[in-house]
Amino acid sequence: MARRSIVLCGFMGCGKSTIGSLLARKTGMSFVDLDAYIEKKENKTVNQIFADSGEDYFRMKEREAVQELAGKKGLVIAAGGGTLTFPENVEVFRRSCLIVLLDIPVEVAAKRLQYDTTRPLLARPDKEQVIRELYDKRLPLYHAAAELVVNADDSPMQVCMAIMAEL
Repeated sequence: MARRSIVLCGFMGCGKSTIGSLLARKTGMSFVDLDAYIEKKENKTVNQIFADSGEDYFRMKEREAVQELAGKKGLVIAAGGGTLTFPENVEVFRRSCLIVLLDIPVEVAAKRLQYDTTRPLLARPDKEQVIRELYDKRLPLYHAAAELVVNADDSPMQVCMAIMAEL
């Protein structure tokens, strides 16, 4: 019997994609990066979707993807940084999935993201200030959504093993 899917949430740079891929391999589950899933369906990058159609359109496509994926078993899903800041997405995932927060301090996030040019919300000159403001706004929402919180300020393998120990 296929297992309940696992949704990894957390701030940008916390390792959702890296740890999610590793966790899927270790558990025999399938890995899905939510942003990549949306990109494939839209045939555009997240940056292109934001540029062409705006954040509201992207969030609508994200909600659709959450509904599609939440109905499947045996997945490790790396949610986008903003996905679980929307109560309707949390509610849909909670019905059938285990939500795990990969928790990192804001300083770690800022360091990991300092050279990142791929995230539309950070494509600004005041990147570090934006990171801190978004982090402060999103972290309480991630904590409220998560059933399990794991310190993600370790190596991906250590974080993966910590999640597996809790399963």
